[in-house]
Amino acid sequence: MTSVSIIDNSSSFSGNSRSLLKKRTLLFRYLAEINLIFGIWYLQWRITYSINFDALWISIPLLIAEIYSYFGGVMFVIGLWRPLVRQIKSLDQMIPLLPKLDWPTVDVFVTCYNEPPKIVEETAKAALAMDYPPIKLRVYVLDDGNSADMRAMAERLCFEDLQSAQLQQEANRIDAEHSYLLGRRKQLENLTANTQAAEQWLQTSSSELIVNRSVTEFVQSLRSLILWLSPADQSISDRLITERKTLEEAIRKKELELLELARFRYIARPKPAGVPHHAKAGNLNYAIFSGETSGQFILTLDADHIPKPQFLKRVLPYFYIYNLLIGKYEPNKIAFVQTPQDFHNIPPGDPFGHQAHLFYGPLQQGKDGMNAAFYTGTNAILRREALVSVGLQNFAEEFTKDEKSLNEFDLVGGISSNSITEDMNTAMRLHSAGWKSIYHNELLAEGLAPDDLSSTLKQRLRWAQGTIQVLMRENPLTKSGLTFWQRLHYFQTMYSYFSGFSTLVFISCPIIYFFTGIVPVKTYGFDFALHFLPAFIINRLTFLTAAWGIPPRELWRTEQYAIALFPLFIQAVLSVLFGSKIKFQVTPKQRQSGVYLQLIWPQLLIFVLTILGISWSLYRFAINHLNNPWVYLINGAWAIYNLLLLWAIIRASVWQPPKEDLRGKQGKKR
Repeated sequence: MTSVSIIDNSSSFSGNSRSLLKKRTLLFRYLAEINLIFGIWYLQWRITYSINFDALWISIPLLIAEIYSYFGGVMFVIGLWRPLVRQIKSLDQMIPLLPKLDWPTVDVFVTCYNEPPKIVEETAKAALAMDYPPIKLRVYVLDDGNSADMRAMAERLCFEDLQSAQLQQEANRIDAEHSYLLGRRKQLENLTANTQAAEQWLQTSSSELIVNRSVTEFVQSLRSLILWLSPADQSISDRLITERKTLEEAIRKKELELLELARFRYIARPKPAGVPHHAKAGNLNYAIFSGETSGQFILTLDADHIPKPQFLKRVLPYFYIYNLLIGKYEPNKIAFVQTPQDFHNIPPGDPFGHQAHLFYGPLQQGKDGMNAAFYTGTNAILRREALVSVGLQNFAEEFTKDEKSLNEFDLVGGISSNSITEDMNTAMRLHSAGWKSIYHNELLAEGLAPDDLSSTLKQRLRWAQGTIQVLMRENPLTKSGLTFWQRLHYFQTMYSYFSGFSTLVFISCPIIYFFTGIVPVKTYGFDFALHFLPAFIINRLTFLTAAWGIPPRELWRTEQYAIALFPLFIQAVLSVLFGSKIKFQVTPKQRQSGVYLQLIWPQLLIFVLTILGISWSLYRFAINHLNNPWVYLINGAWAIYNLLLLWAIIRASVWQPPKEDLRGKQGKKR
């Protein structure tokens, strides 16, 4: 990963953490202001001078599409106004030092449904290998599919972990402390046997042992001292009984420590018929609220995301603040810390557009600067207290609306079940409840990206549908508790998924002109160039400045998919608005082989019509039947740009891994 490495030496700054504005932010702000001014200037010209009233059926949709895009751009640049680069010292380098005994307990939730156990096992092993005290770390496989193979894998891995040198050392330590306590109890039993006789002797000593008066006084003073040290006891016998109870409790705790040493566990929740299960949200909520987990913090990992050893040490310091008045660390109001997602199986050229350095970089850093960082479901640590409190709050609100929701009380845990994009909705609820968030821009886990178009489109459709579901059910513009900037960030993300309609207008205009000669803009002459070109150039410069450091090829691929997925975005909007039944679909973790041209027939249709339109125009130019060649040239450039954008998804639909890659994978399977 090229742009997400923010590891600092502990000596490079004072304090335990600090945040800085991202480099070139002032340049970006300057260009953004110019960009917005030129955009308004262009739209003013479009509205007042350039509408073709003879073809309102196309000129009005184009104008609306341009206005939609402008306001999307306004929200985009405002969202990037304060991008933060955060620096943090690792947990074991904090000043003052946080003793290991005071380090928090952490539960790692590896969520899975129908993934191959081998993939989950690799993730689980990496989670167990994280650099963290073993008695404070628990790793749970949350198997929503209740697979016998997954359960068998979990049992085997648990046994292997118990045999590891690290846990054996802990077991020996606990066993030694347990043996010491047993020895203390044995000594206490020997003392107890003579306690009653000693008490009787002290009672009769003053009358029968006058000769040994000094000895008697010494023993009585010793008895008084013992009882003075424990004023709740009336006699030495009572004191010994109290001490025995204390030892018994300590022995019991050591025995429990031995039992709790099994730190890899398996949870498969019950799924009674007729009760909503809420997919991944329900799986997590069951583990949080009903699944016998108790860690102060929760690290959520998708089944294929492998954490690095330093993950916990690099992120947990954000959750603490040092109180000078009492001289110790205290919890703050941070609810979660999100880290980037990246993938180790992306083919050369990234044909499916999975690299997301723009989102897990400038966009998340901009959200972080306004306390609006998004939780994205994996590679994040959440505070249990925040989740449970918000979960109970939302459950209480739902119960007041519908008492039938009591049937789902066992799913209360804080992860939103209101949308199939449970992660973003959960973050919004936490923010509305007054909790804060952090984006830590350091690569600490890598996963598997879908490596076929079918799986990719299922994943993108789920994101789009879930985001629009949240807009319909918990509109951030009206949700109480959110700040203005938080509303802006959530709404901007939801707003962006309506772009499919404007994209359809943009890519259709050249085709319409090639075959009909109808133009949505009254003039494409000097006046058009004067208003359009400065706005377009400044817009591109602003975007490139915001995305500085991200490879141009990746930015181009991101732009290609933002346009090429227009049918999917339209489908997502219509499916939610018309109440279609939407299910959470797990993204396949293994390649689905095949050619997927049938999945992109709308893009293919536009691609073919565009080529036919260009060809028809060239033919008419060749036979000297072409009027206004300058307008055809502009539309031709526009059309070629559209073809280049659509080509990415067409190529992805027929992409196949190199044969040597297939042979390598088959060898590994054997």
